[in-house]
Amino acid sequence: MSFPEIWRQLLEGLFATSWLEFIAVIFGIVSVLYSRAENILVYPTGLVNTSLYIYLCLVAGLYAEASVNTYYTVMSVIGWVMWSRKTEGAGGLQITASSASEWRNSLLFFAGSWLVLWYILSRFTDSTVPLADGFAAASAYTGMWLMTRKKLENWIWWIVTNLASIPLYFIKGYVFTSFQYIVFLILAVMGYVEWRRKLKTVDGGR
Repeated sequence: MSFPEIWRQLLEGLFATSWLEFIAVIFGIVSVLYSRAENILVYPTGLVNTSLYIYLCLVAGLYAEASVNTYYTVMSVIGWVMWSRKTEGAGGLQITASSASEWRNSLLFFAGSWLVLWYILSRFTDSTVPLADGFAAASAYTGMWLMTRKKLENWIWWIVTNLASIPLYFIKGYVFTSFQYIVFLILAVMGYVEWRRKLKTVDGGR
């Protein structure tokens, strides 16, 4: 596909964006901005985004993405509770970096999720993109799991998720959502840099 054709599809898709998708995208971007700022409002704004995308993904036949948004919704409630807790001698859950064993567990969690999702999608649904849909969902599962625990590496998994989701949503006709993931990609890189800076500041002050 040539660049002019991609540009034409982009413009057509943007003009055809439904109000439901528009609202979901806005709340999604706001949620990521709150996450970058380490603000607990990441969760209530994220709940609006994920709730709407459960419906949108089911309509598009992106079943793994629908499942991941259901997972987001549940984990947002859990994360909201975890971020609200006061820990002894501190103001709440602190940013930490993953150890070697935590990295291993994250990779195993991702690989296991991708395999299970690919199998389910290819065998029991009419999904036309089971491998890509499963990959994007599995990396998102991993990123959300780490975000609830304020692990620095959650941003790395969000970067992977965003890179996979940009073409996935584009080919399914959700062009504005695809554009959203470009914004998410930029914010994820900025979020990683910001959280790494905060982590170094905390470690340097000990």
